[in-house]
Amino acid sequence: MPAPAVSTLIAKASNTTAMKQFSEACIQNREPILSVLRETFAAARHVLEIGSGTGQHAVYFSRHLPHLRWQTSDLEENHAGINAWLHEAALNNTLPPFTLNVTDVSWTESTPESTYDGVFSANTTHIMSWPAVQEMFTGIGKLLETDARFCLYGPFNYNGSYTSDSNRRFDIWLKERDPASGIRHFEALNELALSNGMRLETDFEMPVNNRLLVWKKQQPCHVV
Repeated sequence: MPAPAVSTLIAKASNTTAMKQFSEACIQNREPILSVLRETFAAARHVLEIGSGTGQHAVYFSRHLPHLRWQTSDLEENHAGINAWLHEAALNNTLPPFTLNVTDVSWTESTPESTYDGVFSANTTHIMSWPAVQEMFTGIGKLLETDARFCLYGPFNYNGSYTSDSNRRFDIWLKERDPASGIRHFEALNELALSNGMRLETDFEMPVNNRLLVWKKQQPCHVV
């Protein structure tokens, strides 16, 4: 019996009456991000998105990068909204979300595939606790294939300083909402990447004081 189409799986998993969530930021940043992903994921075939949020990025990038199979993921409470976007778009290369909580140290064991040749995440590290960020990078280091890339979008501090006054205000708001959250320092994130086998390839400037960081998984070192 042939496997059901992805759109069929989405339809079965989706609550079509769910209210679609909407993020204005996704509309504002999707084109600049896409311009980078076109090149960065040109040779990729199966990308994992960590923290699909509303589902808008997944739909937009899948539509414009039809060579990819885009695997969505998020906390279970966000699945209905993601599935609403996926069901409406009915794209054959966008996969329904699975439950991913990076605070679970064994989260990589729940992924549909054992490895991916691309990982993407947007606006996640500043809403996570630092231990959760560490677990996310550790998991990505395990899942990412050699020479594959991890793309991380969001606001970051450099040299211990904010890159803009708006980022400073945003960081204050984040910490008032949740003291464990906050804009992360690029240097600390890069150290996490290095310790998990990834080397910074490019640091792209994005609109509204955001960046898109691209790390490449290195060939494992074999000690003789």
